[in-house]
Amino acid sequence: MGINVIYAASEAKPYAQTGGLADVAGALPAALKRLGAKVSVFLPYYREVALGGAKPRKTGLDVTVRIGGMDVTAEVLKSRADGVDIYFLKCDEYYDRSYLYNTPTKEYFDNLDRFAFFSRATLEALIALKIRPGVIHCNDWQTGLIPVYLKSKYKKNRFLKNVPTVFTVHNTAYHGAFSSRHFKRLGLGARSGLAAVELRGHINLLKAGVANSEIITTVSEGYSREIQTAEYGYGLERLFKDRAADLFGVLNGADYKEWSPASDEFIPANFSIKDMSGKAVCRRALLKEFGLKLGSSTPVVGIVSRLAWQKGFDIISRAMAKLMKLDIGMVILGTGEKRYQNLLKRLERRYPGHLAVRIDFNNALAHLIEAGSDIFLMPSRYEPRGLNQIYSLKYGTIPVVRATGGLDDTVRGYGAGRGTGFKFTEYSAPALTAKITEAVGVFKDRAAWGELQRRAMREDFSWRRSAKRYMELYRLARRRTPTV
Repeated sequence: MGINVIYAASEAKPYAQTGGLADVAGALPAALKRLGAKVSVFLPYYREVALGGAKPRKTGLDVTVRIGGMDVTAEVLKSRADGVDIYFLKCDEYYDRSYLYNTPTKEYFDNLDRFAFFSRATLEALIALKIRPGVIHCNDWQTGLIPVYLKSKYKKNRFLKNVPTVFTVHNTAYHGAFSSRHFKRLGLGARSGLAAVELRGHINLLKAGVANSEIITTVSEGYSREIQTAEYGYGLERLFKDRAADLFGVLNGADYKEWSPASDEFIPANFSIKDMSGKAVCRRALLKEFGLKLGSSTPVVGIVSRLAWQKGFDIISRAMAKLMKLDIGMVILGTGEKRYQNLLKRLERRYPGHLAVRIDFNNALAHLIEAGSDIFLMPSRYEPRGLNQIYSLKYGTIPVVRATGGLDDTVRGYGAGRGTGFKFTEYSAPALTAKITEAVGVFKDRAAWGELQRRAMREDFSWRRSAKRYMELYRLARRRTPTV
């Protein structure tokens, strides 16, 4: 029997999603299962889970946790997908809400209670279910208290004592920081407990997970190095440096069952490296969808993104006037901050016929943009991993990216008949414009562009490779907990 992996996350595809964590939590457990692990996933039962059609069955078990001086109860529900057990913790008081973490204007006032509860309820559910973990894999600040509770409240429990944890940081910008006056709500010992979770006078759940886990991972090799610097560490860089021997970058994979042009159910024509004719059909469908009329010699640049400060929309807007002089079309799909939504809509009105913007979260349209675009733009200020550049490679949609984090790790710069895309280093509008200009120049050379597409489509970032690395790290975590 393989190692018993407990995978705790605050979101997972297809049940609930706000970002890339859900993609990972939806794919990695199944990949681990295929390598022989026994895997159980623990998730909150949000309103979004129910609205999405999931119908987990009742286990007949409830767990009660004391949070903030009150007893709070969750019903344990169970489903199964791809050989993986999925457990949901149903607590309507905390999770029956329109959004996962925040409304469009502010975070939920009780997020500390909500995810302290999720962390403890996950451990209580393991006891109630009589599951003895081989390792618990935690993800981001929402599960940062699991390693702390394991080492304090559950250190003598026969199911949970000496269980190692692996903690994955998906984005260091999100800490789960709360006023220290709420510390007593967590139910931890005053002195040792505060030291486990405190950073600069605040409760910091990301710090709690990083400081108290046996192994820390990030979502790319490049990002594991970057977060040890002040620019990317967001106040945790010293801790990451101190834990450098326990810190590993594992490039997360792509789900090629969903993201492959040869089998994609969302696009009007499939295609492959052996027969690219379907890509032209997808391009025409994309232009029709966005109301653009462009000739075949005019490249289409696609963007699918959260509309956020991180994603480079400030330099895109500053570069737009010069980009539009290059005879390109551009389509943008995304939702996010109002300032960027308004900015992009203003630019759309300024460049009709060449720039089209859709403020929406639309999976089918995202697939069409990947399949129908010629170039995919990701000029991120920072990017822990990124997935769309990986999808773009498989669809022969050549990525233009800023050389940071996972973007730098996955795209090989074009030159001398080599490479899979175009990369620029300086975070600036001129650097972005210069690289798009270079890409457009290569696009005009149909033979060179075709060879570039074929190289890109041969790249393989499947989950199997990532899962194998995680299995190695689980074993390392267990070795670092000798009494397991």
